[in-house]
Amino acid sequence: MFYFPAEYFLQVYSLPLIPEVRFQKDYFSDYPEQIRVGSDANAGLRLRAAVSYTRKLGYYAIHYKQPGTVASGAILQLNEGAMSTTGYAYAVFSGEPNQSEQGVLSPIYTLQSNGSLAVPTGQIFIRFAEGVEVESQREAINQAGYEVAQSLPYAPHSAWLRARSGKIVDAIAGISQLEAIANVESVEPQMLMERGMR
Repeated sequence: MFYFPAEYFLQVYSLPLIPEVRFQKDYFSDYPEQIRVGSDANAGLRLRAAVSYTRKLGYYAIHYKQPGTVASGAILQLNEGAMSTTGYAYAVFSGEPNQSEQGVLSPIYTLQSNGSLAVPTGQIFIRFAEGVEVESQREAINQAGYEVAQSLPYAPHSAWLRARSGKIVDAIAGISQLEAIANVESVEPQMLMERGMR
């Protein structure tokens, strides 16, 4: 008969340690997983193709108030404040945001057709039918939870809107309410992407 010390027995026959599984927190669970704008239906003489954006887990954007901000570790920077109606600079990061991040945070979406990374700015473009000025629709816009951020003198039937709350998530979530307003021809969120070479 063989004698083995108890320590040896425990080492040989112990189950291997199971690593702790931690589920990543979805920091942007309030945002829709998909944003679909436009329609495949024939609207008068215009054929508007639907565009779809899908939220990409494991990425986030920081919106900086100072255009030209250099963000170390960013995988994409959109620093030209003139690129959007907001005047912000945008930096895209991989991973999860932490509580010490300075600036406004948002999720990243990908354009379904080509996978380009897209940053929602919180601005929504609305266009009414010709002859229907935005000014005449302010009350309906306000009732939908938005306000006019920028009027377009060259196109009085169009404007840039923002959610009255100032939150990007509210701007995106209310798109269907804007589409339901009478005489609306187009509603589209401003999504910034890296410029592609032609």
